[in-house]
Amino acid sequence: MANQLPEIGLLAIGVMLAMCAGNGGIDLSGISLANLSGVLSAVVVAGMFSSVENEFAFSVAFIAGAVLIGLAGGVINGVLISKLGITPILCTLGTQMAFTGLAVVVSAGRAVTVGSPEPLSSIGNGYILELPISFLIYIAAALLIAAVLRYTRFGFWLMLMGTNPKAAEYAGFPTDRVVIATYAISGTLSGLAGVIIAARNVNVKWDYGTSYLLIAILIAVMAGVRPEGGYGRVANVVLAAIALQLLSSMLNFGGLSNFVRDFAWGALLLAFLAVARFDLIGFAFRGSGQQAALARAPRAAGEGSNIKQ
Repeated sequence: MANQLPEIGLLAIGVMLAMCAGNGGIDLSGISLANLSGVLSAVVVAGMFSSVENEFAFSVAFIAGAVLIGLAGGVINGVLISKLGITPILCTLGTQMAFTGLAVVVSAGRAVTVGSPEPLSSIGNGYILELPISFLIYIAAALLIAAVLRYTRFGFWLMLMGTNPKAAEYAGFPTDRVVIATYAISGTLSGLAGVIIAARNVNVKWDYGTSYLLIAILIAVMAGVRPEGGYGRVANVVLAAIALQLLSSMLNFGGLSNFVRDFAWGALLLAFLAVARFDLIGFAFRGSGQQAALARAPRAAGEGSNIKQ
């Protein structure tokens, strides 16, 4: 289960960062950019090195290429949103289609063979102290981003800008740079997810993980990330990803099909959004709270009269 978690968890952290930026921020292009990173890097690097004869050089070049492609895609999202004023959901929906189309063109619609060079394959299938290396990479990335959000000006600017964008603009925050940096980090995480996907599989393909987008958004909502912006904790996202992976494994053990699982994810997403939006728990206990207040009212009135006497 820890081996299956990292790529989804990395995409969920990217979604969290985009949501925290406010203004309806969200990154719908995560899995498309991850697939493009793997496909394009594999095609380019395969023309330079052999995955059989030059395993180390191929692995290093592939990893660097995938991460840089993810970074470039994230910067494109950030520039379009900050400089052109495009609504984030529409912008990332458009880039999602563009990244997918580019991956199809580059790969001619077929799977691209990465092979199993030892350094790259160990990332997806190796272990350190009985823990998957890919899971350790995910935890390291989560810790790094959590530290950035907590101890740097960027994290301070991001959360306050998400809470009140107009006040942040009047306060002189570099809002454009913050948005670009936010989506650049999200894109870098997508590139890293593309590396892990390629490391666990012999091939990379443009349509891998079509349900990952829904799952990443569900993890962010489960973690309490505020869709309006201004609040989100990386630790909560990590715990929500682990909980969802446990639930997914339970559904698999129960013999349920992937279609039933997708239905469960959609229902869970709607349920968490409803709880966050309408405070259903508070509404359920509101009646009992009002009755207790009414029961205390006569007693309080009597005590007040005694004090007056």
